[in-house]
Amino acid sequence: MQVFHGIEAVQKKFRNPAITIGNFDGVHMGHQALFQRVKKWAEELDGESVVVTFDPHPLQVLFPKMAPPFITSHRLKLDLIASCGIDATLVIPFSREFAQMSAREFVEVILVEKIGTRAIVVGNDYRFGHSREGDIPYLRQLGEKYGFEVEIVTAIRMNDTPVSSTSIRQMIANGDIMHANKLLGRPFEVSGTVIEGRKRGISLGFPTANIRMPAGSSLRRGVYVVEAELDGKRYGGAANLGVNPTFGDVDLSLETHIFDFNQDIYGENITIRFIDRLRDEKRFSGIEELRTQIERDVKKAREILEEKGFSF
Repeated sequence: MQVFHGIEAVQKKFRNPAITIGNFDGVHMGHQALFQRVKKWAEELDGESVVVTFDPHPLQVLFPKMAPPFITSHRLKLDLIASCGIDATLVIPFSREFAQMSAREFVEVILVEKIGTRAIVVGNDYRFGHSREGDIPYLRQLGEKYGFEVEIVTAIRMNDTPVSSTSIRQMIANGDIMHANKLLGRPFEVSGTVIEGRKRGISLGFPTANIRMPAGSSLRRGVYVVEAELDGKRYGGAANLGVNPTFGDVDLSLETHIFDFNQDIYGENITIRFIDRLRDEKRFSGIEELRTQIERDVKKAREILEEKGFSF
């Protein structure tokens, strides 16, 4: 997938492009449905499928105190869009100046003159332009004028739950990771560099790989069943997100015990995917009680992963 950073990076119009526009945080099942329709349109037009997105998120610029904890980093978002088979993504740097662009100017300058849009696929609540002045009827009106089709995709629901970034964020905050994963269409994940911890896991018989959680992460504290990926290899594991109250710590950290693994990976990049949640973090009376509980957690985590077809 080609990635264009900034409108000026687009030197010529795309070939009969079918596009969709949005922030696409999480690249969840609803977003993926939009992408499939864009790809279908591109096939019918003998053209290219194009995603237009923004960085940073508009709320981070306009109302930073209202900006939510994001499901995916910008880099992961682009990787996930590429995995959906999209031909190109245009990343528009969002600024207060850009936010002043009128709905008509956005369509005329960016969608028509720069991109050469032939078809656009959006959700039924799509708004655009300064103060969100542009709506679906106005987009259709401009489409008739400039010769592009407009298709509206209704938001999908799974088990009566709307598939949206907002609902997924709430599930993550509640620790309802299994349902969040269903709406995402894959496990929720975080990546980071393995840092040196307090080495308590080694003394307990369960060494851990420790990473700092991304700033603003809302994942509920507790013990999780996870999959760890390192250098392209996947491992089962159990992870604790918390502050280790038994030892009186205060810094939030993610500590992952990787099954059947004993390599030195300090400084390496690791991805942790959350499969299920076992329990809340709690304070124990001492090391022995903590060790016994960890043994139970590890045993249960292995059982859950085996039930899901994970091979060790």
